[in-house]
Amino acid sequence: MTSISKGPIRLFQRFSSTTTTFTAKATPSKDHLHSPIPKEFLPKGYLLTGIHAGIKKTRPDQSNPPLDLAIVLSTSPHPTAAAACFTLNAFRAAPVLVSRDVLDNSNGRARAVVVNSGCANAVTGKKGIEDAWSMVRAGDALLRAHGFTSSDNEQPTTTTTTNETLVMSTGVIGVNLPINAIVNAIHTQSDPSSPAYALASTPTAWDATARAFMTTDTFPKLRARTFQINGSTYRMAGMDKGAGMIHPRMVGPDSLPTSLHATLLGLILTDAPVSPRSLQSALSHAVNRSFNSISVDGDMSTNDTIIALANGAGIPNERKVEEIDEVTDPDAYSIFRDELTTFAIDLAKLVVRDGEGATKFVEVSVENAASYEDAHAIASTISTSALVKTALYGEDANWGRILSSTGSATLRTPLDPSSVSVSFVPSSPTDSTPTLLPVLINGEPAGVDEVRASEILGQDDFGIVVDLGGQGVGGKEKAKYWTCDFSYEYVRINGDYRS
Repeated sequence: MTSISKGPIRLFQRFSSTTTTFTAKATPSKDHLHSPIPKEFLPKGYLLTGIHAGIKKTRPDQSNPPLDLAIVLSTSPHPTAAAACFTLNAFRAAPVLVSRDVLDNSNGRARAVVVNSGCANAVTGKKGIEDAWSMVRAGDALLRAHGFTSSDNEQPTTTTTTNETLVMSTGVIGVNLPINAIVNAIHTQSDPSSPAYALASTPTAWDATARAFMTTDTFPKLRARTFQINGSTYRMAGMDKGAGMIHPRMVGPDSLPTSLHATLLGLILTDAPVSPRSLQSALSHAVNRSFNSISVDGDMSTNDTIIALANGAGIPNERKVEEIDEVTDPDAYSIFRDELTTFAIDLAKLVVRDGEGATKFVEVSVENAASYEDAHAIASTISTSALVKTALYGEDANWGRILSSTGSATLRTPLDPSSVSVSFVPSSPTDSTPTLLPVLINGEPAGVDEVRASEILGQDDFGIVVDLGGQGVGGKEKAKYWTCDFSYEYVRINGDYRS
């Protein structure tokens, strides 16, 4: 995989016989965004690891082989619910198709997740499908080696023919997996007495698992929290990867693709007891407001997948197992759904912050729309505009580009241009500076304070607010999108991605 430059880039422009040299801005360090998860925040009942299977090549500057295979097992004595949201790309990768089948056939139950990086196993034909199923079978064999053969029963010794492993892949498209090496690497985790055995429930194991997800990512993306439902404390932790080819549009396994919209992969684990149907409902709700609301470059991947597992291992011993369900306990479900949504937003933001070559993190808010769908569509159009994103990189308060993108979005309810306002928002407003810097008020230019605008756009983080003024129908709906700028470094990274 390509390395990411930390220093400035020297660029040359030639005009006739004249050559101009200038220095591009360096991509800021992202190291502060990574920190290990405290042990007390880790969900109970999971073993996981990240190991080297031989998919990625070891570079001369690497002292250890890169981690390229992640393995996660649920060891809870209770059934484990599984849910997922998958890309709508027409060229859905083999692991997407296979994982959808596993979920459909298991009624939303799964105990293992296997993830490889370095090869997407996308557009690889029948061989790619066969390889994805080989990963599933190897994961199932690993579960059996640990004494788990069915997630549909309280007793893990009950045999079943249902597959219980979900798979994800990320990396170069159109290349076959080194499947024998992957299967052999999975098998090394069967025997706890083996020197190669690395499955654990420690912060170090979580960190290694997140690192095995990475491609052009500059840091492993991890977050965790605790939450309470019905007097019990549960834990939620997760990881994701993504830096380029990021503009996801994902839906649950039962939804039909409606249109084409990185590779973005995510895994969220909780020890709360949640029914499969309600875990899927909550995840679909959360993904639409988080991962489906980010963009780095406007390109949807063939592999985008978010998986969630809920294993009930956090239930106090004295309590009867009752899975949280949207029908039988709607209040508990609402709490869980909202916790999952805010958690997914935190994870999704990490992807944008690590956008390839990104120097800015921008929150685009659309307010007072006729519908959530219209607000979301406008926020998406602004966030994917190359003209807006290059202006963000140049710290240019070119609000005309924002307005142009706003007016080009496909909406259910027409805009009233005379009601639209646009403002820039600093990341850290003070008492002496206004929270908003209006640049357009009710369709009229506000007379931009260029000095103040430059101060705001010179920050690493800031916001753009587009107020639709009710969209002519008194609308009050709103939506957010998170995006970044386009830099010279983005072009460099993607110009030699396969080398």
